[in-house]
Amino acid sequence: MFVVSCLTSCCASCACGACMSAASAISQRSARLAYCGLFALSLILSWIIREVAAPLLEKIPWINTFADTPSKEWFQTNAVLRVSLGNFLFFATFAALMIGVKDQNDKRDGWHHGGWILKIVIWAVLIALMFFLPNIVITIYETLSKFGSGFFLLVQVVILLDFLTNWNDSWVEKDEQKWYIALLVVSVVCYLATLAFSGVLFVWFNPSGHDCGLNVFFIVMTLILAFAFAIIALHPQVNGSLMPASVISIYCAYLCYSGLSSEPTDYECNGLHRHSKQVSTGTLVLGMLTTVLSVVYSAVRAGSSTAFLSPPSSPKAGATSPLLEGDTESGKSSKDADPKPVSYSYTFFHLIFALASMYSAMLLTGWTSSTSGSSELIDVGWTTVWVRICTEWATAGLYIWTLVAPLIFPDREF
Repeated sequence: MFVVSCLTSCCASCACGACMSAASAISQRSARLAYCGLFALSLILSWIIREVAAPLLEKIPWINTFADTPSKEWFQTNAVLRVSLGNFLFFATFAALMIGVKDQNDKRDGWHHGGWILKIVIWAVLIALMFFLPNIVITIYETLSKFGSGFFLLVQVVILLDFLTNWNDSWVEKDEQKWYIALLVVSVVCYLATLAFSGVLFVWFNPSGHDCGLNVFFIVMTLILAFAFAIIALHPQVNGSLMPASVISIYCAYLCYSGLSSEPTDYECNGLHRHSKQVSTGTLVLGMLTTVLSVVYSAVRAGSSTAFLSPPSSPKAGATSPLLEGDTESGKSSKDADPKPVSYSYTFFHLIFALASMYSAMLLTGWTSSTSGSSELIDVGWTTVWVRICTEWATAGLYIWTLVAPLIFPDREF
C-alpha cells in the first residue's frame, strides 16, 4: 500500500508539473493560440454533451419542471445552450476587463497572457454553474444568441473581405506576370465553379413536377449577384479586382446551398431529403470549420492596421502579428521608460470568441427551431434557411459597399 501511495503521489506531482509547464509554455508562446484551443475544446464538449446529457438533465428538478417531460431534443438543446452560455460569459468577461488596454505596462496585459491554470478552472466552473440556472435564464440567452449569431456572421464576412483584399494586394504588389496570371486563373476557376454549382442547385432544389419558385428565386439571385460583382469590380471608376469578386461569388453560392439544404425534410422542393442526415451533418461540420477558421484568422489578423481590429494606440504599420510571434509575457517590460503599445485589441479579440460561442450553439441546435423531430438532424428548419439566405445578401451588400463607398465618400478612408 505504501508503494502504491508513493506511486500515486509521484504521478500526481508529475501531472501537476506537466500542467504548470504547459501553462508556462502557453504564456511564453502565444495566448491567442491557447484561447483558440479553449474555444475548440468548448465545441467538442458541446458536441459530446448534446449526445449524452439528455437522460441526466431529465433527472434535475430545476430543469425538468414540466408536468409532461419534454422530448429528448429539448434537453439536448438545453444542454448545448448551457455550455455555450458558460463559454460566452468567460470570453465576454475578459472582453469587458480588457477595455482600454493600450500598452504593455497595463497590468491587465498580464491577465490576458498569463494565469492559465486559473483561467481553465474558471472556464470549467462557469460551464458547470450554468447547469444550476433556471430554464428562464437559458430561454433569454437563447433569444439573445440569435442576434449575437447574426452579428458574428457579419463579422465573419468582414474577416473574409479582409482576407481577400490582403490576398489580392499581396499578389499584385509582386508586380510579376506570373502572379497576374495566377489571379486570372483563380478568378476564372471560381466563376466557372459558381456557374456549375448554381446549375447543380437547380437540379437538386427545383425537382420537376413541383412549384419551387422560392428556391429558383434564391438561385437566380445568387447568379445575378455574381455577375453584378464582376461588373462593379471591373468598372473603370472602381478600385476593384476580379479575384475577390469571384471568391465572394462562390462563397455566396455556398451560402445559398447551405440555406436550401436546411429546408425541412418533408418539403417537396428539398431534393436532398433522402440524404437528410448526411447533409445535416456535413452542413454542421462545414459550419463549425468555417467558424473555427474565422476565429483563428481573426486572432492572426488582430494585429493588422485595420481600425476595426486594432486599438487606437496600435502602430499603423500594416504587418500582421503572427499567431505564435510577439505574444509573450509582455508584462515584464512594465519598467520600460517607453511603454510598448499592444499589437491588437484584446477586447475585440475576446468579443469574437463570445459571439462565436453563440453562433456555435445555434449551429448545434438548428437555431432551436428544427422541425425534423430527430436529434440526428442538425441545423434544419426555415429559420436556418432565412438566416443563411440573409447572410448571403448581407455578404453581397457589404462587398458592393466596399467597392462603391470610396466613390460616394472620397474624403474618407475605407
